[in-house]
Amino acid sequence: MPLTDMPVAPDRCPCAPLAAPQGAARAGVREGWVHSIETGAAADGPGIRYVVFLSGCPLRCLYCHNPDTWHQRNGRLAAADEILSDIARYRGFLRAGRGGVTISGGEPLAQPRFTAALLRGCKALGLHTAMDTSGVAGNKADDAMLADVDLVLLDIKAFSEARYRRLTGAPLAPTLAFAHRLAAVGKPVWLRYVLVPGLTDDRREIEALAGFAAGLGNVERVDVLPFHKLGEYKWADSGRPYRLADVSPPSRELVDEVCGLFRSHGLRTA
Repeated sequence: MPLTDMPVAPDRCPCAPLAAPQGAARAGVREGWVHSIETGAAADGPGIRYVVFLSGCPLRCLYCHNPDTWHQRNGRLAAADEILSDIARYRGFLRAGRGGVTISGGEPLAQPRFTAALLRGCKALGLHTAMDTSGVAGNKADDAMLADVDLVLLDIKAFSEARYRRLTGAPLAPTLAFAHRLAAVGKPVWLRYVLVPGLTDDRREIEALAGFAAGLGNVERVDVLPFHKLGEYKWADSGRPYRLADVSPPSRELVDEVCGLFRSHGLRTA
């Protein structure tokens, strides 16, 4: 029987505590569900990145461009040693590119023990590590895992409870709690914000998010990511209705304005 993280039940709160002690259990996790791998990414952390996209996500974001990662079993069961052996082949390339490894998804904290095993292995290889997460299951990242993460790419998708829940189907509070925890331990964060006209472009809300981020003290930069529809076909392929079909990407002027809102609070934007 494979030794894996338990799958996240669709109706289970993603912020529910783990049922078992994490230290020894994490060390025993050998397999996890992997959706795909990208070996030369340039937009998922500093430098050239090896990105492991895990399958499984508790959120149902309206603008998601990878709905094919929502369910764990849409991926393949892979051994941590297999993934780490492949990463080791690229170690010189990643170092030369001033990059490293990013664990993304899906939601990497939907498989916390497998994610921790990959991060631990990458640190043993001497590589820079990053984790791209919504933070909604941040309480599943224990201190040992965070010690193996050099950078967190934290997606805060909205800054009001009502909008966040309408956009993702989940509560906002766990993400903000995780942001505070990362700040408390001084973990570097790149904040990611997807800008969707008519959905996440409320200036007052963005101002409030910028103030919150600036107050944390550990946000190194903000990536304002323009909404796009490159993944629309995946919704059609899975038979799901795509509710943003009539929404256009934001204008250059709107992106610049929103970046300016973050910069006005002393934050650096990409």
